Amino acid sequence: MSKNIEDKKKLTSNWFQDLQNQMISSFETLDTKRFEKKTWDRPGGGGGTMAVMKGEVFEKVGVNISVVHGKFSEEFRKKIPGTENSPNFWAAGISIVAHMKNPKIAAAHFNTRFIATEKSWFGGGCDLTPAIIEEQETNSFHKGLENLCKKSSYDYPKWKKECDEYFYLKHRKEPRGVGGIFFDYLNDDNFENEFSFIKNLGVFFKDFVHDNAARKKDLSYSEEDIKKLMRKRSRYVEFNLLYDRGTLFGLKTDGNVDAILMSMPPRAEWN
Repeated sequence: MSKNIEDKKKLTSNWFQDLQNQMISSFETLDTKRFEKKTWDRPGGGGGTMAVMKGEVFEKVGVNISVVHGKFSEEFRKKIPGTENSPNFWAAGISIVAHMKNPKIAAAHFNTRFIATEKSWFGGGCDLTPAIIEEQETNSFHKGLENLCKKSSYDYPKWKKECDEYFYLKHRKEPRGVGGIFFDYLNDDNFENEFSFIKNLGVFFKDFVHDNAARKKDLSYSEEDIKKLMRKRSRYVEFNLLYDRGTLFGLKTDGNVDAILMSMPPRAEWN
């Protein structure tokens, strides 16, 4: 039995809340600190919850969820499918960015979202940004994503290519990191398969970040390694401010500025 749009909104928003709780519980098992939560309301409708932890393993990790609704501006609605007849929208999503204290552990980014206008679709992806590339870390991440895509009959090579092209700093002529997958406008008229993939992707990312950090958190590192980390973080900042669609979407729809910029690293250097 196909689900109507209200059923889809309820299922997806409940899942993002559930995944936030899972992420928080998982990451706290590795650290000495705890997440601090802060709720926010959007003037145009809806709101969200920021959860941020600054610890000894996770120098800064944020796990944010939002459920917002309202009307797109005339300028922005032209870029969004399903707004030809109405500027109304509804959007729910989760965004995670983990900046690690040990420079040998890659920074990790994840987001998934469900957006409804007169059309509806999933979007999102995840990627790694290591300061010091490790083959085991990179290969494990990509193999897990490839297996997930195959399980749901999605085109991993295509989404990997889209990720590589998206997370590219044109002004630097260099990639932000080692990639992952990136997709948008996912609606193949098979909501059950799409939603199953979205959930499996979230669980995979949670487990990967936890297990990867647990494996590498006690590795020794040098001052030169810290310099590499600070330099890579500066590239992260540049990408998010210049190119990131999620940042643009949040700012254009009057989202919470602190939540939107949660992805910024706690420290970075340009040298």
